[in-house]
Amino acid sequence: PVFAGMNGSAIENFSCVIYNIFLMNCTWQAGRDAPADTQYFLYWQKSREDNQMECELYMQGENGRNMGCMFQNVSIGIEKAYFLVNGSSKDSLIQFYDEYIDLYKIEILTAPLNVTAHCTRDSAGCIITWHPPLTSHVEKAECFQYEISIQNK
Repeated sequence: PVFAGMNGSAIENFSCVIYNIFLMNCTWQAGRDAPADTQYFLYWQKSREDNQMECELYMQGENGRNMGCMFQNVSIGIEKAYFLVNGSSKDSLIQFYDEYIDLYKIEILTAPLNVTAHCTRDSAGCIITWHPPLTSHVEKAECFQYEISIQNK
């Protein structure tokens, strides 16, 4: 059965972010009714053609339970990525959790690069320039919108 396992044993509050261009962190909380010895394992698949990969580096809670994962060298594709977290316990079957995520929606962009301001005393005012932030999937600088907040005149 699709939902085999004890009710309330699947993970909760699953969330992932991509940062620094190619690093991804995923975190979750243990199911509220999961047995104390439950251990969770995360697998993900970037596209249907790619192989499923298990977490490279688990982050553990105080009881040694896997509560998160770090991935390196992540690239953002155009398809939804598939995430699956299953669990094991010697006491009972554990329900799995799965979700499809558009990776570009979870990327935290770096700040714009090489921000400079050249100000003059005449009516020309200030000229502020910058380069787009680094990203693994946006190829056109025109895709970015910026907002400038001037704190002191």
